[in-house]
Amino acid sequence: MTSLNQLGSRAKTAARFLATCSTKEKNSALQHIADTLRTETDIILAANQKDINSATKNGLTDAMIDRLRLTFKSIQVMAHDIETIISLPDPIGTMDHVWKNEDDLTIGKQRVPLGVIGIIYESRPNVTTDASSLCFKAGNAIILRGGKEAFHSNQVLVKLMQQALSQCHIPQEAIQLLQDTSRETAREFMQLSDYLDVLIPRGGSNLIKTVVNTATVPVIETGTGNCHVYVDQDAQIDMAVSIVVNGKCQRPSVCNATETVIVHEAIATTFLPKLEAALAPFNVELRSDSQGMSWLTDSILATDDDYATEFLDYILAVKIVSSVDEAIEHIHTYSTQHSEVIVTDNYFTSQIFTQQVDAAAVYVNASSRFTDGSAFGFGGEIGISTQKLHARGPMGLNELTSSKYIILGSGQIRQ
Repeated sequence: MTSLNQLGSRAKTAARFLATCSTKEKNSALQHIADTLRTETDIILAANQKDINSATKNGLTDAMIDRLRLTFKSIQVMAHDIETIISLPDPIGTMDHVWKNEDDLTIGKQRVPLGVIGIIYESRPNVTTDASSLCFKAGNAIILRGGKEAFHSNQVLVKLMQQALSQCHIPQEAIQLLQDTSRETAREFMQLSDYLDVLIPRGGSNLIKTVVNTATVPVIETGTGNCHVYVDQDAQIDMAVSIVVNGKCQRPSVCNATETVIVHEAIATTFLPKLEAALAPFNVELRSDSQGMSWLTDSILATDDDYATEFLDYILAVKIVSSVDEAIEHIHTYSTQHSEVIVTDNYFTSQIFTQQVDAAAVYVNASSRFTDGSAFGFGGEIGISTQKLHARGPMGLNELTSSKYIILGSGQIRQ
């Protein structure tokens, strides 16, 4: 088995090669990868079925299996997302700003690759192609460490991408997969500071905390999503019901799913019965405060832990408030600063909410499910950053670059 140091050394060499590649060369290789995904769909699905079978045997929840599952349609989406990345401007080599100083030096700030990016993630095989394609377009080599539950899927996807790179005369080591999924090797990977320029964890809170606490490599923290929808007294009832149902039920196992609905007391008597009826076909369990329970036919009393939990399941917490200020205070108490939503027709209330709520994405009258690199037009994402340094929100091409200053002179010396 290839050692971590060998993976790192090969990635460094590949990163130096990628830094000199033209946009045309990178886009050509990405198109070859997209075409390969389409032509080899049956091979990918067969590998994914092995992972599904193992997950079922090991008792993984339906929500976790949903994160793991690939379909013919989802593979077509993966290929399409790569083609979206191809269509996006290449940030590498662009100048963010150029100016002359008092010494007549021309100073420019140029976009450059980060170098070698490591990503540790769980379950979702589409992350393998999303992350690899984005890193590649931004001139970075990537080392992937996926979860053991998606091992066969990830192995096939990386093999196919490497074959495509080789056919385009690009080092296949630009995309590598860590074959050993043990925790011990993961810890070593987190401390591979001689080779990794940055490490990005993508998964549940335990994974992210482990990486942040263990890594000696700089970490871009992608956060868990305890996302809220506040239904204001001036909300359109049907719109609010639709947004909450979509946020909770369209795909409950993802980080941008809605976990708590906060309802203004003036509208609760009308809104909550309609919401409960709309959620009934999905068998959503409602956990409400005592006030909300009086308008619901089937709910259990919520605890502080419920309001703090990212359920990733068909469970929804309910909180009744008397003002937007109280709603914002609840969000400040329990939010993971991922995605927060207000539903209202009152412009001034919406402005209070967007100005005072501190999150990577704040919505007015739209579902939290849109916090996604693909939905934002980035062609995918390497993760959703909930921290404030370097990057915040869905991380696309620009967030996978750094900068250097280029200074042009004509013989100037400093006095």
